[in-house]
Amino acid sequence: MGDTWKAVQPYVFGGVSGMTATTIIQPIDMIKVRIQLAGEGGKSANTNPIALFRQIVAKEGFFSLYRGLSAGLLRQATYTTARLGLFNSFKDIMVAQNKGGKPSFAQSAVAGLAAGGLGALIGNPADLSLIRMQADGTLPVAERRGYKNVFDALVRIAREEGVLALWKGSAPTVVRAMALNFGQLTFYDQSKQQLNAAIGPGAASNFGASAIAGFFASFFSLPFDFVKTRVQKQKPDPVTGKLPYSGPIDCALKVARNEGPTTFYRGFATYYVRIAPHAMITLLVADALKAFATGK
Repeated sequence: MGDTWKAVQPYVFGGVSGMTATTIIQPIDMIKVRIQLAGEGGKSANTNPIALFRQIVAKEGFFSLYRGLSAGLLRQATYTTARLGLFNSFKDIMVAQNKGGKPSFAQSAVAGLAAGGLGALIGNPADLSLIRMQADGTLPVAERRGYKNVFDALVRIAREEGVLALWKGSAPTVVRAMALNFGQLTFYDQSKQQLNAAIGPGAASNFGASAIAGFFASFFSLPFDFVKTRVQKQKPDPVTGKLPYSGPIDCALKVARNEGPTTFYRGFATYYVRIAPHAMITLLVADALKAFATGK
């Protein structure tokens, strides 16, 4: 039992910490998605997060900010459980290969990229459901999907579009997760080592390392997150039956051509406010759970 619990700990702690962070950050994530969908197809866009917050509350009600929370929690239970658990498992393998030595930056980077990509594949169905539920309010009433919850979304997507549709947008999702994991977990580990050496281990070094990790996670992953959101939200044209984008590359090219290359970083401040606290809460809660479990 002891060895089994030790093996599954990173996965359990990863899932719990991710779900805790998502519950707190969900309203910011809703605004982030709406910013990314604004101006689609070259239309004029309202990308002011405060104005969008007021607009959502006025038109859809305060609790609409939590629309898609069930999908967000399932996403964390799958995606974050896998990516944090796998990252720690990969690190343990590297420590053994290094004969007890800490993983190098390059080793941590490989672990982060691999864990992020695998976690994203596992979590894509929940991620797709989340984006669609958050985007529903931007569609005309007649075109809204009206998913009741994440399980209703999963069943309807599989039934109406085919099981493989649950992995729609998985390519940018995987690349985005690899970029985010590289920025978050690799830089957290390395920053924590440097800060521990400079000011000693403790809450200050953990907090500082998580803030640094949040910035790099945001910087590396936002363009891929933007494309992922556009691809996963799209619906066929009611007249022609054609989708706006044939895939992530087509989406990226059309956005760059019609809206400008800087559009990929639209809403960076909001994205950072969403990603950085989420990363910080996830990492700090995971560290606290680990410390509680080990008594250290």
